[in-house]
Amino acid sequence: MSEFFSPYDADRPLMLKCSCGREHSVADHHAEVAADSAAIELRRRSLSSEFEAYSNEFIEATLVKALFPQDAVRRNFLKAVGKSTAMAAIASVLPVASMQAMAQEKGALEKTNLKIGFIPITCATPLIMAHPLGFYKQQGLNVEVTKTAGWALIRDKMINKEYDATHFLSPMPLAISMGLGSNATPMNVATIQNINGQAITLALKHKDNRDPKNWKGFKFAIPFEYSMHNFLLRYYLAEAGLNPDTDVQLRVVPPAEMVANLRAGNIDGFLGPDPFNQRAVFEEVGFIHLLTRDIWNGHPCCAFGTSTEFIQKNPNTFAALYRAVLTSAAMARDPKNRELIAKVIAPAQYLNQPEAVLTQVLTGKFADGLGNIQTVPERADFDPMPWQSMAVWMLTQMQRWGYVKGDVNYKQIAEKVFLLTDAKKQMKALGQKVPDGAYPKFKIMGKEFDADKAAAYAKSFAISKAA
Repeated sequence: MSEFFSPYDADRPLMLKCSCGREHSVADHHAEVAADSAAIELRRRSLSSEFEAYSNEFIEATLVKALFPQDAVRRNFLKAVGKSTAMAAIASVLPVASMQAMAQEKGALEKTNLKIGFIPITCATPLIMAHPLGFYKQQGLNVEVTKTAGWALIRDKMINKEYDATHFLSPMPLAISMGLGSNATPMNVATIQNINGQAITLALKHKDNRDPKNWKGFKFAIPFEYSMHNFLLRYYLAEAGLNPDTDVQLRVVPPAEMVANLRAGNIDGFLGPDPFNQRAVFEEVGFIHLLTRDIWNGHPCCAFGTSTEFIQKNPNTFAALYRAVLTSAAMARDPKNRELIAKVIAPAQYLNQPEAVLTQVLTGKFADGLGNIQTVPERADFDPMPWQSMAVWMLTQMQRWGYVKGDVNYKQIAEKVFLLTDAKKQMKALGQKVPDGAYPKFKIMGKEFDADKAAAYAKSFAISKAA
């Protein structure tokens, strides 16, 4: 890794150039940046009331839905008395504060001061935005969300119990639980943080080399070995006939350093998390070759989780964390909230990124670096369901590429690590829609994955570590 150019730490922004997809000159862009810097404190203050209003409305809506679960009855009630009168009547006997107290009476919180780690990428949006929007506080929790430099450090801090819970790459709890790359320590996925939201970004010099069959000898960055980025890039390259272990070089690079290494020519491209794909376009050093939703639409990426030991020792605190993160995910799922969310997570203590970049990622209207403005609303989404078939697919890829040796009891591991039943229980308690099943089928580059046929699937590939 010594050859890597790393002039930026996780807390410093990259150098700005005009490539944000807006119709203005570079000079105008710099003028706007200066104006934004001068006005940012005023804007945050004005937004705070908007955040609070949304938070209160969300709680009220959840409360009304819980009291009147039948849609027709709820609509008739609100129509008959009006929203203001209805909320006043409900609050007179069931005020929000009392409801929160009642929730805690189900079990006193064992621990209220918590430290949660995160990597500054848009994948962690629900976990991050729950902090400034007060969703943790609503559950009686005093949470410190801590920006962390890399995934190995996240793993180590969880194993050493320095973090109570964390932003994970979704394969990480599987790997840590199995002792892959670390001492075996049982971990759990509570929710998926995001689906889609990644891309293959290439250096501008490759604009005329878009066929992956021609990429032999390329150097690619990935954020971590036990990541969907690694598995999806390997899958994509292998489908093009390239062996990712011999025909290209895959290098682990922290997300915040990917754009710098692309600019320096140390890598030809990366499959990485946003906002760094869009940041490469913004910096005019790369272009978006392919969104990962075009490999597998709806694929999981990051997760929210903790150790099995923490859950066993702090079940009520864990349930409160669940409620906070699920509430946040429900807000993030709604497209109309995306521009507001970009403002929430942009500041230095969170992502430290220009709002223009985050807005392009979250709304799906973005410049691709090839002179086009694309509109892909599902570029990033925040479905929290920790489907166990997703875990099984990850295990098949770990096996395919030699991270796991021998036979694997896919479903046993998936059901132990991915807490689908708990997620459904907490979603139901919040009045959220709960989907059926545990092992839905998926299509990855046109090929169906059925968790019931995982062993055959793992052996079906022409290119693998064992082939």
